[in-house]
Amino acid sequence: MTELATQVPTSTVISMLSAINEENYSEFKKLELEFVENYGIETWEDVFNFRVMPALSKTSKQWLLIQKCSKGYTVKEMV
Repeated sequence: MTELATQVPTSTVISMLSAINEENYSEFKKLELEFVENYGIETWEDVFNFRVMPALSKTSKQWLLIQKCSKGYTVKEMV
């Protein structure tokens, strides 16, 4: 994980986890796009893979995967 990824405020990650927990995909996407605008796509990849995903339950991971696959776009396409 990059040094910048380790310096992302915990509150930023918690907001994303809350959106996932509430199954609010539109809020998660909004937070994801804001994150990429502020920190860049590479840092998002690190934070998502090493801070967000490990914190999710199996059910939350499945829900998020279904949401991402059903929408048919990625952060790279949105930025």
